[in-house]
Amino acid sequence: MCGIVGLFVGCTAVSYCPKRLLSRTPAPGGDASAGPGDASFGAADSADAYRSPFRSWDKRAAVRSAPRRELPAETDGLYFFSPDLVPLARHELVRGLRPELYEQVLVQHLYRYLDFTAKLEQVVVNRTALGIAQGTVGLRLHPDMRFDAYRVYCDEAYHALFSADLMRQAERRTGIAPRLPREPYFLTRLAEIQQNGTEPAALAELVFVIVSETLISGTLGEVPDDPRVVPTVRDVVQDHAADEGRHHTYFALFLKELWAQSDRAARRDVALLVPRMIDAFLRPDLPALRAELAGYGIGRDATEQILAEVFPEDLVRAASRNSARQTVRYLAQLGALDEPEVQAAFENYELV
Repeated sequence: MCGIVGLFVGCTAVSYCPKRLLSRTPAPGGDASAGPGDASFGAADSADAYRSPFRSWDKRAAVRSAPRRELPAETDGLYFFSPDLVPLARHELVRGLRPELYEQVLVQHLYRYLDFTAKLEQVVVNRTALGIAQGTVGLRLHPDMRFDAYRVYCDEAYHALFSADLMRQAERRTGIAPRLPREPYFLTRLAEIQQNGTEPAALAELVFVIVSETLISGTLGEVPDDPRVVPTVRDVVQDHAADEGRHHTYFALFLKELWAQSDRAARRDVALLVPRMIDAFLRPDLPALRAELAGYGIGRDATEQILAEVFPEDLVRAASRNSARQTVRYLAQLGALDEPEVQAAFENYELV
C-alpha cells in the first residue's frame, strides 16, 4: 500500500511513483526529476514553446466555477440518460419492457457511465497526470506543461467526485441499486494488455491515457442537448465535456512530446499500442450487459439475440473508428502510419 498514492500500484507505475521521485538525490545543479542522461529543458524553455490550453482554467474549470449539481425534487417524465445513446434501450425487446424496467435500463446506463468515469479518472488518468507533474514519465517537458498536469489532476479528481455524488443521489431518488461489474471492462482489458504484451507496462498505461483523453465521445456532446434528460445529469455531463476539451488538447500536445523524444523502436511500440488501446477502451462489456439483461427477466436466447443485434462486430468497429478518428489523425500527422507494420495494425482494427 503506497502511503502517498493511497492505493497499491505495484511495479506497473514505478516510473511515475512520487515517493520514488522524492527519495532521489539530485545531481549538483540538476533537476530531481531528470533521469540518467537527461538534459535540462534548454532552448525549448521559452515563453512560446508551449501554449497552455489551461490559460482560463481558474475561471472556467468545473472545479472552480460550477456549483454542486443536485437532483431536483421532481424528475417525473424525464429520463436519467438519453435513450438514443443507450444501445440496449433501442432494441425492440428492451423497449417492450414494462415502464419501470425500461427506466431501470436508462438508470443503469447512467450508473455505468458515472462508475466508468470515476474509475478511469482516479485509477488510470490521475496516475499519469501525477507522473507528468512530478517529472517521472521519462520526458523533458516545458515547466508549464508539467504545471498544467496538476490542473488535469484536479479536474479528474473532481470528475470522479461529482460522478460518485450523482450516483448516490440517483440511487436515493430512484430506489434503483447499481448493478455494476467489479471493475469497468477497460481496466480488465488494460491489465491483460500489460500482462501479455512485450512493451513496458508503464508505457502501455501512458498510451492508454493519451488514447482515452483524445477520443471524441458523442455522449459528452449530445446528452447536454437532450431536453428529455434530467437537467442535473445534463449539467454534470456538460461540466465534464468542457473540461475534457482542454484535456484533449493537452494530451495531443503531450503525444507530440512523447513522439519527438522517442527513438524509432519506442515510436513503433507506441504506435502499435494505439489500436489495441482504442479497442480496449471502446469495446462493449458484453458479460456485464448479459448479466444486466438477465436481471430484467429476459431469457438467455432473447438476451443473446439482443446483444448480437445491438453489437454486431461491424457496428462496434465502425463506432470505434468514428470515435477514434481524431486520435488516428494525430498519429498519421506524426508519420506513424508510414510504417507498414503500424499501418497493418490499424487496418486490422479497421481504424483506417
